Amino acid sequence: MMFYLNEISVFGHGPETARKLQGSTPHDQLLIQISDSFAGLLLFAIGFLLFMVSFVKDRDFQNFFAKGCILLHVFMALWRICFERHLEDLARDWPRQLVGDVVLSLSWLFFLVYSWREKYD
Repeated sequence: MMFYLNEISVFGHGPETARKLQGSTPHDQLLIQISDSFAGLLLFAIGFLLFMVSFVKDRDFQNFFAKGCILLHVFMALWRICFERHLEDLARDWPRQLVGDVVLSLSWLFFLVYSWREKYD
């Protein structure tokens, strides 16, 4: 993802929006590259955390973790509704990303329902 950032931006947003999102000055471009690097680091940390939690046998902790993930996805959906839809360069993308946030939170909700069914049967 880091090596083909321009191609991914063009594929996801289109050529004009990708050009605008790259920044117009060298300082802006450096800030955007640093932001992308931190986003990649965050994705790696989240994946590692999910990998560690998958080996935990405590059902109560996994339910607590799933509730936290649901809350995180709900807040991301609210962020997209309240702020990202007002950015004209990203206005085309926020409904698709909102659907993704809702689907991910539903997947954690289905995990909770499955674990409750398993607990009370």
